[in-house]
Amino acid sequence: MQPKSLNIISLVSVGAHPTSGRARRAEQDARAVELGLRLAGDQLQVLHAGDPHEEALRAYLGMGLSEMTVLEQPKQGDALPLLSNYLKDSGAQLVLTGSQAETGEGSGMLPFLLAEQLGWPLVVGLAEVEKVDNGVAEVLQALPRGQRRRLKVRLPFLASVDNAAPAARQSAYGPARRGQLVAEDVAVVEDSLLAEAQLQPARPRPKRLKVIKAKSGAERMKAATAKASGGGGQVLKDVSPEQGAEAIFKLLIEEGVLR
Repeated sequence: MQPKSLNIISLVSVGAHPTSGRARRAEQDARAVELGLRLAGDQLQVLHAGDPHEEALRAYLGMGLSEMTVLEQPKQGDALPLLSNYLKDSGAQLVLTGSQAETGEGSGMLPFLLAEQLGWPLVVGLAEVEKVDNGVAEVLQALPRGQRRRLKVRLPFLASVDNAAPAARQSAYGPARRGQLVAEDVAVVEDSLLAEAQLQPARPRPKRLKVIKAKSGAERMKAATAKASGGGGQVLKDVSPEQGAEAIFKLLIEEGVLR
């Protein structure tokens, strides 16, 4: 079986520009569409759960899609049951999605929860689908530091892509305006967790105090055992726990780990 004969669906969401916050296509979801186009061409189906009048969705159409299916629901709706019910009846053999949404909860749990409900295998960090034979796909999974791992997974399966997947092509204005956003009426399910939750911007991860950049084990050992340069350190002896904690807290603030 050739990849272009597969029934492939890419799931997309509305993204947000990291600086301005302006609505746009989500970077990882666009990569999922790019990978789907390379595999299925114009046979690719693209699915979104949300507002069919959202202009940012047309950026996906501008990648060469003639239409996109939109499961119409308000922002307070739960997309998980809608997507699960649709995919169960779609005959999809491969579902592609981004690893994490840029708006909304942004928990990154949707691929895992969706695969659990469908009872499908989940491949995280999909980089490439090499071939499909007798209902089994041979894929490359992206690992840290540029490494790749070859996996064999039985169809149907769901895969999430991140920045290791091929970069998305530019969106053309003409196709974006000509493409159709086809809305489907579905039974809306309210997201009770989102209704009670309080959203706040994600905090940046704390930086490490010291990063040893060494290529060999001997260099790492030398760096770890080398005598510290500079006399700005402080040795605390016979102090109370409160004084010790205060000194550590002050150091973490000075190093920028805590704010």
